[in-house]
Amino acid sequence: MSNDSFSPPPFKPEQSLVLLQRSLRELRTLTARGQGFDLKAMPAVGLTHDDDAVCAQLARRPSRSPEWDQFRLSSAADVRRFVDEVKKRLARWERDD
Repeated sequence: MSNDSFSPPPFKPEQSLVLLQRSLRELRTLTARGQGFDLKAMPAVGLTHDDDAVCAQLARRPSRSPEWDQFRLSSAADVRRFVDEVKKRLARWERDD
């Protein structure tokens, strides 16, 4: 038997960005605006990509000029974790309001 290890498919930032945007639109709480998403007309998520990763910003709290947490998503698992984090913060923000 050969000792071949499983390697995941290469990460494609452009495709992942499109899938991430779709996942965030499906939440129905956020509104797409340019390269990001707003919550109640306040910036909540910012998205861009470079050659090897998706660069994401997530507001600590939605406001006109929010403080941002930076995320570098370089695998499908990172993208899933980011979507989970967005869901957690949305739930917290709704609970706090």
